[in-house]
Amino acid sequence: MDVGTISIVLVVGLITLLAFGMPLGFASAVLALLVMVMKFEPSLLLNPFSFGEGMLTDNPGTGALYILTQKIFDLLTEYVLISVPLFIFMAALLERSGVAKEMYDSLDFWLSRVRGGIAIVTSLMAVIMAAMSGIIGGEVVLLGLIALPQMLRLGYNQNLAIGTICASGSLGTMIPPSIVLIIFGLITETSIKALFTGAFIPGGMLASFIIIYIIVRTQLNPSLAPLPEPRPDDVSGVTKLGYFGAFLSILVCGASTLLFLRALFNTVTGQNVLAEDVDPLFLGMSYHLPWLAGYAIAGLVLALFVFGRDRSRAGWKHGKGLVPPLTVIGIVLGSIYGGVSGITEAAGMGALAVFVIALLRGEASVALVWDSLMRTLRSTGTIIWVTVGAAALSGAYTLAGGPSYIAELIVGAEMPTMLVLLTMMVILLFMGAFMDWVGIVLLIIPVFLPIVQRLPIEEIGFIGQLEPRHVAIWFGVLFCMNMQVSFLSPPFGPAAFYLKSVAPPHISLTDIFRGFLPFIGVQLVALTVLIVWPPIVTLLL
Repeated sequence: MDVGTISIVLVVGLITLLAFGMPLGFASAVLALLVMVMKFEPSLLLNPFSFGEGMLTDNPGTGALYILTQKIFDLLTEYVLISVPLFIFMAALLERSGVAKEMYDSLDFWLSRVRGGIAIVTSLMAVIMAAMSGIIGGEVVLLGLIALPQMLRLGYNQNLAIGTICASGSLGTMIPPSIVLIIFGLITETSIKALFTGAFIPGGMLASFIIIYIIVRTQLNPSLAPLPEPRPDDVSGVTKLGYFGAFLSILVCGASTLLFLRALFNTVTGQNVLAEDVDPLFLGMSYHLPWLAGYAIAGLVLALFVFGRDRSRAGWKHGKGLVPPLTVIGIVLGSIYGGVSGITEAAGMGALAVFVIALLRGEASVALVWDSLMRTLRSTGTIIWVTVGAAALSGAYTLAGGPSYIAELIVGAEMPTMLVLLTMMVILLFMGAFMDWVGIVLLIIPVFLPIVQRLPIEEIGFIGQLEPRHVAIWFGVLFCMNMQVSFLSPPFGPAAFYLKSVAPPHISLTDIFRGFLPFIGVQLVALTVLIVWPPIVTLLL
């Protein structure tokens, strides 16, 4: 059967099965089997009793079936895939510990007297949590439990509160260590570390756009975010600035001291000796020692003698809630970029760090670990089943010649390069409103990425030009930005259902989706920036 007919049957079949409520993993597996039969043994469709007589079933375990099963096996045995349950476990521990609440209280102290301050605190907290674990659902639930009651109690506009929580809580898609980027790297064989590096600036840009939108909108309409009543422990802006400067000085002193000890250890043991084709350790070489010592001493002098002991003590009291999250971020991302470990090991170190923090805080218990493990098992099981089904369908369609057919169809249409990219973005946005991101990255990306790599590179974007080796990285970050929109897109935006599970009864799903709309516009602006200015992804590469 020709690949054009198979493509039509595939699209119609997928939409039909999903409309009937069949889980994506099982729907994909059923369609994978149908595609294999249509391509290699169509006689089975008319005469099921001919089983065992055709190309597909005559010698099971060989030919196309062997290639397909090998593809699924290779994907599921990828070492980096172990990092997914580890990051989920880390997020589950964070959600059930008091770390997030203390972080929220610290940020609230610094920004409580700023117009829209609670919404800004919520966004900053989401950025920190995204950099800790890269999980989306847990962030929205946690912010819904902590920030939503606070904003509603203070008289914040309901739509602003809802949109802030869901848009900010979905930042785990973009900010490393994003699980979406990990799966994209596995499927496309793109460097995950390079994807993380490329996503830093776009992820920070999107978070900044959300915060700027909150500031501008609350300044134009102050009734959306009333200032809270002064608290007994409130201090003037200048005094608070002094506390914050003292707290930063303590952080600089502590971080520089730890990095100094690491560089000293590497120097004494000879682990930072440069070898051929090996990059120097990030802030771990012998020539970094004087600089790190200088920063540590400068931080100590500022904290003790410039800001003074009293300010430093007060700054530490109000800022110490930020130390555990920043420590976890330093362990996870620092171990990756410091050359200490790979992605998987960093995820394990992060999970262990969160558990140790919970242990030191007296919150660790058998119930905490058990609940976190059960949530990890459920979430990972969902991802794995979708991965198996979607990988089977993707592999079957590839064996049927689907990606080449689609590529020839698009390239042969002689569409302008930017129109091709815009068409892809519209398709991804549409699919994202109905499908889980795992299915999209496994089903759509293997078709789209080869097409993008065949486009004239000088015609991609309007500002600057990508290098050929960065095209896959740019498209991966662009895809994640697109999926960021899908988490809010009606009718099945998962962020809405996560928030609904913890929202007060008077807030309906319609109210939640209504609160999303301005923030979807903010996300589309960020997506447009990535399309217009592709080299923004390569600024740190």
